[in-house]
Amino acid sequence: MQKNQNIEIANEGETEIFVFRNKLSKKGPGSRDKLPFYNPAMELNRDISMIIVQWLVNSSKQKIDILDGLAASGIRGIRFVKEINGDFEVTINDWSEESYRLIAKNIEKLKVKNVAAVNKDLNSLLSEKKFNYIDIDPYGSPVYFIDAAMKSIRNNGILACTATDTATLCGVYPKVCLRRYGARAFHSNVMKEIGLRILLGFVCKTAAIYDKGIKPLISCSTDHYFRIYTQVMNGVNRANNSIKNVSTVKSNKLGDSKNIDIGPLWMGKLQDKKVIKEMRTILFEKKLNTKNDVWKLLDVLEEEADAPSFFYTTDDLASSLKESPPRMKTVFETLKKKGYIVYRTHFSQTGFKTNAPVEDIEEIFKR
Repeated sequence: MQKNQNIEIANEGETEIFVFRNKLSKKGPGSRDKLPFYNPAMELNRDISMIIVQWLVNSSKQKIDILDGLAASGIRGIRFVKEINGDFEVTINDWSEESYRLIAKNIEKLKVKNVAAVNKDLNSLLSEKKFNYIDIDPYGSPVYFIDAAMKSIRNNGILACTATDTATLCGVYPKVCLRRYGARAFHSNVMKEIGLRILLGFVCKTAAIYDKGIKPLISCSTDHYFRIYTQVMNGVNRANNSIKNVSTVKSNKLGDSKNIDIGPLWMGKLQDKKVIKEMRTILFEKKLNTKNDVWKLLDVLEEEADAPSFFYTTDDLASSLKESPPRMKTVFETLKKKGYIVYRTHFSQTGFKTNAPVEDIEEIFKR
């Protein structure tokens, strides 16, 4: 492929590929374009997937089949080939012929045999082959592919998916959320956690249809998307145990004066602490441009793994109590002195999770 005004070289991790650079900023979701889409803002997203796929390969005793299902520029799949060590094969798929040609050209540069470019509808591809790792990174909602992914994923495989329809999951468009996810969202200070849990609840319910259970390994929210990595396990018992974690919550438990049902949503753990520890070991060995940011995120997620559901923010509490917000250090120290456990949360820089009753929390603001 000859370089022209539309094509640039993208460098991520240890990988260099040709991309159509239709978005220059490293912030925000970008927008649709006729050309294969490359979004530099998703580099952190892709860096984490490098680590978790390496963890999966390290944990497996057989060859791993990896699918980058909605590949666009193909950057994620190409990086899997270049940066993962072990016994695996990668399929890089996109329905766009322009994407397919770009991916094929970049594969030609690699001169390796463990990768293939495919030009198919993702649901069709998922009906033809099984995979140990399926990555679904759409522009919008992943719900249209989850059913087919559950039929395609192998036992103990990992389903990774991104949702950029955050406004829907956060309650801005409640009718859309009900249609799409079968759940009632809640637009509030904890809407990001609710949205993430609605997404996981949908995945869990879909898995249960096929007698499969899920175990979230990493679940996170950023400025413009939700991202989950969940292990999928075969068996009626695992399905039954997983579905126990899906329920509704009353909005008055989340600081709302009304008493409406929110969800159904996933009420189990969002993170797997053991897996995160092992991922941090792998992180040492990887060359990543966002290495420091990944380290900080994994650090908070590891701490948050043991935390209760939902969080408070000092800003929202101060606003409702008409008081000045105390320093986070003061909140943590005061609650710990009273014998409570306090956790940081990745959902908000002024947020915290605790087992303390709200009355004891509010006392800190009234001093």
